[in-house]
Amino acid sequence: MKIKAKISLLLIFFWIGSFAQVKTDTLTIKSKRDVPWFVERYKISAGFFEGLNNTSVKVGTDSGKIGTAIDFEDNLGFTKYSPSFFADIQWRSTSRSRFALSYYNLRRNANYRLRESIDFGDNTYQVNADVYAYFNTSIYRFSYGYAFFSKSKFELGLLIGTHIIGAKAGIKLNTNIVSAQINDDFGVTAPLPDFGIWGGCELSNRFAIIGEIDYLAIKINTINGRILGYNLSLIYKPLKNLNLTIGSTGLNLKVDAYSDNLNGHLKWGNNGVFLKATYIFGNNNWK
Repeated sequence: MKIKAKISLLLIFFWIGSFAQVKTDTLTIKSKRDVPWFVERYKISAGFFEGLNNTSVKVGTDSGKIGTAIDFEDNLGFTKYSPSFFADIQWRSTSRSRFALSYYNLRRNANYRLRESIDFGDNTYQVNADVYAYFNTSIYRFSYGYAFFSKSKFELGLLIGTHIIGAKAGIKLNTNIVSAQINDDFGVTAPLPDFGIWGGCELSNRFAIIGEIDYLAIKINTINGRILGYNLSLIYKPLKNLNLTIGSTGLNLKVDAYSDNLNGHLKWGNNGVFLKATYIFGNNNWK
């Protein structure tokens, strides 16, 4: 009888224990947030961008010389379309909080015979002069976004970020006479903060659409800047740890700056299409 009683007590304990474990597992499952599949812990992306450029630069001097407003595509023979490479890293500390760091680089140049005289910096470049011109841009961007609305199929939130833009433009007179060499350049590094809205929607278990738009106008010391950016893309998930994305993106900015006795005015628009691949990793058990 004692043996049967002990066996019965053991069975009761096992039953209570298994019931408690099942209930704990159920609570654990319920505590996990149901979010869209594109909400991932870590993302590393690299891609190709083909953009349509609209570049206008005006460089004068503090001595009173007014520079010519130069359209680099129309006045210096730059191609309107230019390919470039970009990369970005994204980390989600929670399912709602997103940190992102991106890098973009574009180097453009042209050899051109001037059709009209232009003033750039300290010099005047006469009509029919053969010149070499360049416009190089490097952009770093850091942003933080928080999804105020986060559901099983979509998310929507606000972001704050900053673009650190390094731009340098220059013109050089092409000549074999060393004593007659003439060149001017103007460079600026401008931190331009921005605020925006971002979000995404799950279309199926493999397709999703995401978008973002940001804007800000600000003056910092000798730099007065305005920035408008946007991104709209379609994501396809062929593999567990791989996303492919195609979309349209653009960055449009205007910067007025003073540097080394020169005053420069830069207006640049770079809008086009991109294709990128994203590697995904990390634990996505959101709570």
